[in-house]
Amino acid sequence: MPVSEPIAANLAALRQRIDAAARASGREASAVTLVAVSKTHPADLVEAAIAAGQRVFGENRVQEALAKYPALKARFPDLRLHLIGPLQTNKVKEAVALCDAIETVDRPKLAEALAKEMTRQGRKLDCFIEVNIGNEPQKAGVAPEAADRFIADCRARWALNLRGLMCIPPENRDPAPYFKELAAIARRNGLADLSMGMSADFEQAIRCGATFVRVGTAIFGKRG
Repeated sequence: MPVSEPIAANLAALRQRIDAAARASGREASAVTLVAVSKTHPADLVEAAIAAGQRVFGENRVQEALAKYPALKARFPDLRLHLIGPLQTNKVKEAVALCDAIETVDRPKLAEALAKEMTRQGRKLDCFIEVNIGNEPQKAGVAPEAADRFIADCRARWALNLRGLMCIPPENRDPAPYFKELAAIARRNGLADLSMGMSADFEQAIRCGATFVRVGTAIFGKRG
């Protein structure tokens, strides 16, 4: 079976589920953007997803993205790449040059580095602030109680193009309360977008207001 067939089938099934979840919450399916998470998966699987109409992808690591996406973006100019993993300041130059959105802005040093590099390169990437919504010590992200101040700083001090917030809720807990808390932070700060929900919980995330869902396993299978 050609590699494109299962990927296309997985995407079609996933889009049906996204559509159903959106409509169940009184929203249009077009209000939810699928970010196909291609981390650890080879470029041929990404190409299969592109052939099936997918255009927004997510990568965790800048180095892996650099190995796959420059050639793909040259061939498919409408492809958009989101960085969804931790970003070190020494990788900011490469990230700004390659990516279209940074979903993991989580500290002042990174926000400042991104602002300077975007000015230097003449690029204005979409930015999401990562919130450590469960206050888990092993996870990155700004604490929920510090989010309002950091959002204000990202706007006033660094003039970042803030699209919204991103989170990863704690494992083995009901994610809905965490999704709802992220949505409340976004509302009070006038942010329209929420990147939340992965393969196991994206339907709950959509019901809680997600506008971007990050799904890998349901499209590409288990990580390589």
